[in-house]
Amino acid sequence: MLPIIDTHQHLWDLSTFHLPWLDGGGPLAKSHTMSDYLREAGGLNIVKTVYMEVDVEAGQKTAEADYVLDLCRRDDNPMAAAVIGGRPASDEFADYVRRFADNPYIKGVRQVLHGGTPRGYCLEEPFVRGVRLLGELGLRFDLCLRTDELSDGATLADRCPDTRFVLDHCGNGNVQAKDRSEWQRGMEEIAQRPNVVCKVSGIVASAAPGVWTADDLAPLIHYTAEVFGKDRIFFGGDWPVCTRAATLGQWVDALKTVVADWPEKDQRKLLHDNAARFYGLEA
Repeated sequence: MLPIIDTHQHLWDLSTFHLPWLDGGGPLAKSHTMSDYLREAGGLNIVKTVYMEVDVEAGQKTAEADYVLDLCRRDDNPMAAAVIGGRPASDEFADYVRRFADNPYIKGVRQVLHGGTPRGYCLEEPFVRGVRLLGELGLRFDLCLRTDELSDGATLADRCPDTRFVLDHCGNGNVQAKDRSEWQRGMEEIAQRPNVVCKVSGIVASAAPGVWTADDLAPLIHYTAEVFGKDRIFFGGDWPVCTRAATLGQWVDALKTVVADWPEKDQRKLLHDNAARFYGLEA
């Protein structure tokens, strides 16, 4: 089995953190801890993970970072790095992010932009200034955008040429969409920016629960690989959000099925090598 680096590992302990987006309830509105993840990941040969922030309430972001840094330092789990939450446009962002800039485990920052922020928000000057600071500090920014805002992501990458970007979830392409032309145009545009790479993650959550197959995921995966190239994509599990439609194991198996005819070196790039290089996890 090829080794896997899961670059999009969510965890949350609701006895410690408040996630406002879970206030409405639902199957995700319970704690999902490292022990739960390890059970889900059993037998998949996931050798390292990168934590992805979970949009805790604003006042808990430092505590969230401290929580995952403790996990990164321990040897009883595969977490090797983290992308923490942050608000690049806020007046406090510079002081906040500088606190973590020299920490070898902190690789970047994310603010989810597909809910609660208006179109064009990421192009406002305070936001751009904050994202430029990340580049100056050697940190990355994760882009989590609505499909019709991919062009905004491309423009942000142009305005922050020294910042490295990660486009989450294949640009949030919808597995069940009948017309993908807008998504394809946006993906082609943002992929032309050399400072942007893309996670093959998240898409299974938009599949029809119980009836989807690997063939349903294939068009999005293949198009993402086509426009970004095999050297600028890597896997993200998006657990537990993926459980809206699949277990972590089902998602990994489906992805392997979709890319089964790729040369082994390209499969290894997708599952491990590109992420190891991008996040500096080779050791």
